[in-house]
Amino acid sequence: MNPKIIGLTGGIGSGKTTVAGFFARKGIPVYIADDEAKKLLYQPAVASKVKDVFGDGVMDNTGLPDRQKLAGLVFADAQKLAVLNSIIHPEVNRHFREWVAAHSDFQYVIKEAAILFESGSYKNCDKVITVTAPVDERVRRVLERDNSSEDMIRQRMQHQWTDEERLAKSDFVIVNDNLQHTEIQVGELIEKLQKLYVH
Repeated sequence: MNPKIIGLTGGIGSGKTTVAGFFARKGIPVYIADDEAKKLLYQPAVASKVKDVFGDGVMDNTGLPDRQKLAGLVFADAQKLAVLNSIIHPEVNRHFREWVAAHSDFQYVIKEAAILFESGSYKNCDKVITVTAPVDERVRRVLERDNSSEDMIRQRMQHQWTDEERLAKSDFVIVNDNLQHTEIQVGELIEKLQKLYVH
């Protein structure tokens, strides 16, 4: 039997990866779509498509896509971002299906994805959790972890849905304001999911 798929999303800097970590620590399988997308970007067939579409300017000196150059190009242009997503998302979806099949002995699994709604893949989820945090706090977190500028972070936010849009289509919300409170909310949510899916 296939496990139920619980989507986990939130805007950049909301802390969805932290929340995913809390689920993983409780023994629940977690698929981090963005990490898998980064790995798939370097697969020969995908790298070659990226080069064909975007040209040599986005490749590094080893002939692989340069993520910083690509990000600089696509986050300034919604059309180019859509093209890049159309190359990578089918590969991520295929890889995810294989991963789910390999975890068929679990009642449910978590799929963590930044653009779960924007890519339409929320439609394949049985339930969706959105992680929220205040926008200024999200910007501060990303500034601390990345070498992006504040302008670049806010530009990326503009390509994502707002919290209001996400919450309207979500089944659960986790407010990631402090780690202790967040971990408690994850524990409560696991109890709800157990009642729903574990028989």
